[in-house]
Amino acid sequence: MDSATQTFQHRSLPIKLWPPSQSSRLMLVERMTKNLTTPSIFSRKYGLLSKDEAEEDAKHIEDIAFATASQNFEKEPDGDGSSAVQIYAKESSKLMLEVLKRGPRIKEDREVMIANETIFDISGGRRAFIEADEAEELLQPLRGPNSYTKICFSNRSFGLDAAHVAEPILLSIKDQLTEVDLSDFIAGRPEAEALEVMNIFSSALEGSVLRYLNLSNNAMGEKGVRAFESLLRSQRDLEELYLMNDGISEEAARAVCELIPSTEKLRVLHFHNNMTGDEGALAISEMVRSSPALEDFRCSSTRVGSEGGVALSEALGTCAHLKKLDLRDNMFGVEAGLALSKAISVFADLTEVYLSYLNLEDDGAESLANSLKDSAPSLEVLDMAGNDITAKAAASLAACIAAKQFLAKLNLSENELKDEGAILISQALEVGHVQLNEVDLSANSIRRAGARLLAQAVVHKPGFKLLNINSNFISDEGIDDVKEIFKNSPNMLGPLDENDPEGEDLDEEAEEDGADNEDELESKLKNLEIKQSV
Repeated sequence: MDSATQTFQHRSLPIKLWPPSQSSRLMLVERMTKNLTTPSIFSRKYGLLSKDEAEEDAKHIEDIAFATASQNFEKEPDGDGSSAVQIYAKESSKLMLEVLKRGPRIKEDREVMIANETIFDISGGRRAFIEADEAEELLQPLRGPNSYTKICFSNRSFGLDAAHVAEPILLSIKDQLTEVDLSDFIAGRPEAEALEVMNIFSSALEGSVLRYLNLSNNAMGEKGVRAFESLLRSQRDLEELYLMNDGISEEAARAVCELIPSTEKLRVLHFHNNMTGDEGALAISEMVRSSPALEDFRCSSTRVGSEGGVALSEALGTCAHLKKLDLRDNMFGVEAGLALSKAISVFADLTEVYLSYLNLEDDGAESLANSLKDSAPSLEVLDMAGNDITAKAAASLAACIAAKQFLAKLNLSENELKDEGAILISQALEVGHVQLNEVDLSANSIRRAGARLLAQAVVHKPGFKLLNINSNFISDEGIDDVKEIFKNSPNMLGPLDENDPEGEDLDEEAEEDGADNEDELESKLKNLEIKQSV
């Protein structure tokens, strides 16, 4: 494979930050349009905007935000425009949230129904047990003709008597339902009662054609999964399935795979915080392999080791439409990291990847960085914290980061990048990256040189919110340098209360050299080359 070399030279950035270029304004409109048309917790509650409506709203939001920020800039014409940029970003974010909560506008042909005509949600308020009398009162709106297509019974614990009240109601509306949320609906009940309640709900909803099913936070285990057998066996059109914090063991994972007849339409699959292990991961990988439409996969904190990690990685290689991948807090190791790097090469649409605390080490991290560099052109979130990554892998990481111009959040905390790695990362971030808003390189044994260049690389990014370089080895002079760089926007610099200026992990020779060598190191590293494959 041919290789080219890209050198990142440190240079000062222009002071004038306002007004933004027309291309920057258009980029913001495109980003907001994408956010407004992406399924989320808001779209499930208020409805999803069409692309045309989202683009119209995004343009309107940008116009208002630009005008508001410009008015502020006129009041301080001698300023560098940083406050105007912050107002521009905050106003855009505020107005976009209002549009998400508004949902689609009601059209004259009534194609779009308002939220409270389609969603029945009793999850609000304090977590509580529900018995028969209260169930009768709470579920009354579901009796008789109604247009509800989505029900949410989360955060209320149903006893046996309440379940018997719900049963005929669910039978009467199951044919119109498309989304069912039964997360955390048996909390605190004895196992025998909880299993019977699940059986009742499962039988009542059997045959409903659901696109969304959430059974999270029910500590089900295999018994609980099989209690939902009637409902699960009847689902062939699921697009979203959530089984988080459900005690999904190896046996439970196999039961899920056994009971659901088809996952061809599945776009979202979340298994967070279970005790799945390697054998369970092998079962889940079978489901993943049978889900060609998968866009969002979460299997974090599931005790998966190398064998299971390799199996999941190979299965993910069949999911060419993946947009969000979260495998955090497992025990993959280098071998699974290498397998995952092969799968990642097919993810052209990937926007978020969470790979922290996977024991990737340098070899795994380098392989993944090289694969990501040549794929996922629209990547917005890169999280590889806590993987024992050293400066050896920094050049590959920096080359990957430099190629990701849509990057909004970067987390490389709790590694061992030190100054050498931090300076390469800062050089990669320096050019472009106008959408960047958060960088975390805390706990990386970084000293004055690395801290200073990281601060300089991000301080003038429009919309930037937070640089976290806490828990490093920055000298008192280095802290002063960084604070001076952020003097006009101190809220963008995270706390430094856990910084250790003594740098206890330095060897004796480095300790004797002192702070002067930091400047020498910075000078030498400015011209380090980042090798990139073509």
